[in-house]
Amino acid sequence: MPFGQVVVGPPGCGKTTYCYGLSQVYTAMERPYIIINLDPANDGVPYTADIDISELITLQDAMDEYSLGPNGGLIFCMEYLEANIDWLFERLESHKDKYFIFDIPGQVELFTNHYSLKNIIIALQKKDYRLCVTHLVDSHYCVDPSKYVSMLMVSLKTMLQLECPQINILSKIDLIESYGKLDFNLDFYTQVQDLSYLLDRLDQDPFTSKYKKLNSALCELVEEFGLVGFFTLCVQDKESMLHIVRAVDKANGYIFGGLEKGNESIFQTADRWDMWDRYAQEVAEKYLNKEYDDIDFEEAKETLLGEITEKEH
Repeated sequence: MPFGQVVVGPPGCGKTTYCYGLSQVYTAMERPYIIINLDPANDGVPYTADIDISELITLQDAMDEYSLGPNGGLIFCMEYLEANIDWLFERLESHKDKYFIFDIPGQVELFTNHYSLKNIIIALQKKDYRLCVTHLVDSHYCVDPSKYVSMLMVSLKTMLQLECPQINILSKIDLIESYGKLDFNLDFYTQVQDLSYLLDRLDQDPFTSKYKKLNSALCELVEEFGLVGFFTLCVQDKESMLHIVRAVDKANGYIFGGLEKGNESIFQTADRWDMWDRYAQEVAEKYLNKEYDDIDFEEAKETLLGEITEKEH
């Protein structure tokens, strides 16, 4: 039974670097794997692709042949792959005893609105492939409340669109405060806690405050679904990579097949996920410049409201 993950995310979020990091981790773990590059514009990858869509079609060919721009060309390439899905199946067939890593283009529409990628995943699942979507987003967007809400919406829309087990990841966690300081503890952003505190920050921004009702509606929508949460990732950090590997293995069911070297038991694997809170704290201590203590959110909110009232008067 083949297992694998489909790596998606906006441009520049680190998908290809993550795939390369996975190749190193799986090599060290002695787990047989292959990387499938499904990005027709990605011709400078650091890893060696075992299957490459460029053998079937390239973005430049699509743009030249049909006078398309980059976005239209990428959509055409995915539609062309969907129409020629047998080409992919034939190449995957000889690797069925390995773990699959699918590197997907960074055009957001492909996994939030367009249906070709979804149909390709469904076709693979019908062939009994056990897949998990690994969705990466830049962690430094957490320092901007409006961008963080946008991240939540993209993550939620991807989960609803692809209808597949999904792990959301804040990538480049070591750079999370490169554009400013976080307003709350890291676990506020990873666990997507009470977003009413975030609304207070949005109301302070001269631009986003104009859309108060929209902000409230978006936050309420995310909370009502209750699906979005984030893991953290620093590709250069071994522990961080192993944490993600375990999360993905649990999501796609790989751990339940007993295929890991050492044949680790299901109960041991399940038990270690009670360490979420401690892990988030360790990540914060390692990569955040600010010293974080346990924040009393009710107290913080009252203080903030008091400050706003004073400014108004």
